[in-house]
Amino acid sequence: MEQGRAREAAIPPSGAPRVPGQTRNDARGEHTHGEHTHGEHTHNEHTHNEHTHGGPPPPRAVHRHSVRGQILAALRTALVDGDLVPGEVYSAPALGERFGVSATPVREAMQQLSIEGAVEVVPNRGFRVTERSARELAELAEVRAMIEVPVMLRLARSVPAARWAELRPLAEATTEAAATGDRAGYAECDRAFHRAVLALAGNRQLVQVADDLHRRSQWPLTAAPVARRGDLVADAAEHLALLDALCAQDLPVVQALVREHFTGSVL
Repeated sequence: MEQGRAREAAIPPSGAPRVPGQTRNDARGEHTHGEHTHGEHTHNEHTHNEHTHGGPPPPRAVHRHSVRGQILAALRTALVDGDLVPGEVYSAPALGERFGVSATPVREAMQQLSIEGAVEVVPNRGFRVTERSARELAELAEVRAMIEVPVMLRLARSVPAARWAELRPLAEATTEAAATGDRAGYAECDRAFHRAVLALAGNRQLVQVADDLHRRSQWPLTAAPVARRGDLVADAAEHLALLDALCAQDLPVVQALVREHFTGSVL
């Protein structure tokens, strides 16, 4: 690979998601219009907007938002699975080609990932996947523990066992995803379980901040080995153990489990 050139996406073409109802030719034409107009509207969309005089957005704009959301989800999965390698630079056109879409929704999705800290913009080249160290992961675990441990201890004292039992399906979903070795699926289930637990505190800002920290802790380390299925299963089992401790209002066990879960998390 030549120095200074953006690395082509490492996402296997066979696993590249397709946008429903969009062909590769559509994507290329869309890319041409988007680049010329510095936006997302074609000539027909401008004409439509002029006739609607402030009416609802045209269907194509809604479709665009859906495409961006699908690409963002696919890129997040690629990050967790390690298909996007830390330190490597990826160009939006190359990723768009593999996804079967134009570069525009890829850039939009990458901009969101840049805000989240998963990638950084490399002028005139694309986006570099952030390289993370073990120290950064430990710092994230410490901050998560500072936020979530006191909240869970407070909830353990006040939330009835029946409410905790309602969360058991979410905990079981993590074990099912872990059993299949689905890293990306496990990551989603893991965050869903923690969001549901913290939501019982009734503080939406708390849930949002904790979920952002949780997502960042799931990005792979530089040259980190892929988590084995057994590691995922063990990590998921802690969710069920935590629910049991919360139902029993066993505060020392709750505190120990949450801290161990953060420091020993495989994602």
